[in-house]
Amino acid sequence: MRPHYQGQQIVIVGLGSTGFSCLDFFLSRGIVPRVMDTRVNPPCLNSVPAGVNYHLGGFNEKWLMTADVILLSPGISLAHPMLQAASKKGIDIIGDIELFCREIPPVPVVAVTGSNGKSTVTTLVTQMAQTAGWPVSMGGNIGIPALKLLKQKSRLIVLELSSFQLETTHTLAAKAATVLNITEDHADRYPLGLNQYQAAKLRIYQNAHTAVINADDPLTLPRNGTQKSATKFEVSFGLNQGQYRLHQDGHDFWLQASDQNVLNTKDMKLIGKHNYLNALAALALADAVDIPREASLKALIEYKGLPHRFEKIFEKNGICWINDSKATNVGSTLAAIKSVQCQGTLHLLLGGQGKSADFSILQPDLNQNRIQIYCFGQGAETLAALRPEVSQRTETLEQAMKLLKSRLKKGDTVLLSPACASFDQFSDFEQRGQEFSHLAKELGA
Repeated sequence: MRPHYQGQQIVIVGLGSTGFSCLDFFLSRGIVPRVMDTRVNPPCLNSVPAGVNYHLGGFNEKWLMTADVILLSPGISLAHPMLQAASKKGIDIIGDIELFCREIPPVPVVAVTGSNGKSTVTTLVTQMAQTAGWPVSMGGNIGIPALKLLKQKSRLIVLELSSFQLETTHTLAAKAATVLNITEDHADRYPLGLNQYQAAKLRIYQNAHTAVINADDPLTLPRNGTQKSATKFEVSFGLNQGQYRLHQDGHDFWLQASDQNVLNTKDMKLIGKHNYLNALAALALADAVDIPREASLKALIEYKGLPHRFEKIFEKNGICWINDSKATNVGSTLAAIKSVQCQGTLHLLLGGQGKSADFSILQPDLNQNRIQIYCFGQGAETLAALRPEVSQRTETLEQAMKLLKSRLKKGDTVLLSPACASFDQFSDFEQRGQEFSHLAKELGA
């Protein structure tokens, strides 16, 4: 039975796109919530309708402590003392995904999380369904906020979910759910370390019909009895193990399902072993919700990948330039380094805002003769110290790229895979990737 919220005091914390989707949801039902934002002048403040009371520049303690339901935007931590006090008082603190789950019609949901690759897998499953002719909706941490999907008629809903969103989600019951991988990320948000981050990710398995697990990553396994019993089936994928795996036959690599070769990777536009792993995960999810296999394989052949995600953007004179600006954590950069097929030198661009990450995890993979490293931005000093004898430091990405240009030879690869957020010098990873792509075509020509 869906809750009605009539007569309840609703408080929305955060005036980003998620907060506005929550505001629209309640207003459409004749409920006028209060809204607050810790910023003094949040974007789109002028879009708040007349008659909605708002508080800026911090938390309004009185509003929080007298609320029946608090809608928390994912960018705000549950660890804040005022939110902890509200929780102890028994006030219902949820996010937009939990609100969505309480309202969703009886449509199967595919739920995807992980430190890396979740946008690619979410988009792939969506395209597989579309190729089969299914009406499908995609949202959550990608595309449009989940609540807006309630207005669409779909046969399948595909959600990308972040750990922040999963923290405040309690009743998600996905038809198929996956944690693609877990590597250290958001250390600034999870002071108790990797286990705290992992616990948030694993919440996606609760009440799931099928858990699609990474056989190569033990951290993705359902961890406790509650999650284990709530999940009816488990399916695994991996590079060398699992029901869905990568199989080498001579010089060819095949996607396999249940020991059957189903697709030669030569027929795919995606490149890199980490992307083949993403393809296997997407295929497992698609099979779990009965998308016709023929449609799924056709989508895998046609799919070109998302911008800024291990995207080969330019190749000339035997030199390849790859834009992996979306690699905002160490795990993603490790996957990119392992996936590069390079006959010559790999010129690796690292840098940005480090998010308190432990970069030392990169060290073994950086200790190769074929690698030259160029570090820029806020994290340059820390990153260059990993292997100072082959590292160059610059202030900006542009300076680093102009520096490496004179060193390029046939067979070399230039890879932007920063292992950092972009906010020290760019508005987002897209802007960083766009600058790299522009400079690559200019310098490479």
